[in-house]
Amino acid sequence: MPASPSTARAINDRLALRLLQDEGPLTATQLKTLTGLSRPTVADLVERLQGSGLVRVVGESGAERRGPNAKLYGIVADRAHLAALDVRTDSLSLTVADLLGATLAEASAPIDGEDGTGPAVEKAVSLLERTAKSAGVEQLHSVVVGAPGLIDPATGGLRDSAKLPEWHRRLIDALQERLPATVLVENETNLAAVAEQRAGAARDRDTFVLLWLGQGVGAAVVLDGRVRRGASGGAGELGFLPVPGTSGLPSATGCEGGFHELACAAAVAALAVEHGLDPADALASGHGPFLDALARRLAVGAAAVASVLDPGCVVLGGETGHRGGRELAARVEAELAALSPLRTEVRATELGDAAVLRGALLAARDAAQDELFGPTEHGSHDRP
Repeated sequence: MPASPSTARAINDRLALRLLQDEGPLTATQLKTLTGLSRPTVADLVERLQGSGLVRVVGESGAERRGPNAKLYGIVADRAHLAALDVRTDSLSLTVADLLGATLAEASAPIDGEDGTGPAVEKAVSLLERTAKSAGVEQLHSVVVGAPGLIDPATGGLRDSAKLPEWHRRLIDALQERLPATVLVENETNLAAVAEQRAGAARDRDTFVLLWLGQGVGAAVVLDGRVRRGASGGAGELGFLPVPGTSGLPSATGCEGGFHELACAAAVAALAVEHGLDPADALASGHGPFLDALARRLAVGAAAVASVLDPGCVVLGGETGHRGGRELAARVEAELAALSPLRTEVRATELGDAAVLRGALLAARDAAQDELFGPTEHGSHDRP
């Protein structure tokens, strides 16, 4: 069935907004060419988007004749403001940005949960409020928090875990109570995968797996362009993969004896010491025997991923993937080729530790744009 006039208008508006986001300011003539719409239809949608406060004239095109067709239209970047938070065990980093994702302010601080859950939460929320204010932002539209741990698919919140600080879960509640904004939380590894797919090592891949190799070990699974979270939010909990030759078997309450025991930051540091290296410099040292030994360990987890998912590409993320770089990735790929008949390319992260915050900002931008660019009458939105 043909779309109703209102649905067709909404589709056309969203198409134009996406083009303005991806291509930058455009003239009406350029919008007509890129959308394939008629000149009257483009004129109507530009008028609608201007009336909604989403688009405005930002200049003129010197390549075209003077007049209405020379006006350049761009998205109103300050129509909504965003925040992205990267929550670690004992620290917080955040970015405040505009609707297009341009950074307006950044901040970070240690958060010591030993001083109590309440003080830790207050410090985190206050840091966000001060940073937004310093950027001239009165109200945030969308906030995305990247945190370790499982996300409950039913509630969208962090699931209880004895391994995580209590202030992590309380922070989400406090943000929702204090801010007139949409507050979302996502697993840090999943956000890192989003960033690597859209702005990093997996830009050319719709299907891949990101191995997060840091203090904790996990994976993000991206299939056909979408992050797959699993039935309980636990897809990619690779640290619990049983590995022969470790201290035992992992359990429901701990991943000792799993892949975590081979690949976490502490295990990598211990391996470096075994090879007579300073753990701080080992990954960048080019020391062949150490890198080979580490590659053999990492290939165990990558082989498990390949045998179940056959993703064709594995990205090594986190601190180990970033510092080991292409040299470590190439060694893991060679080891993996010997373990599995399934051809799997191994790449190093391009974004490093910044991937989580970058992914959270992309998710916040998507959330805001989905609402503001959505198939409703744009003038009905109350948010700034």
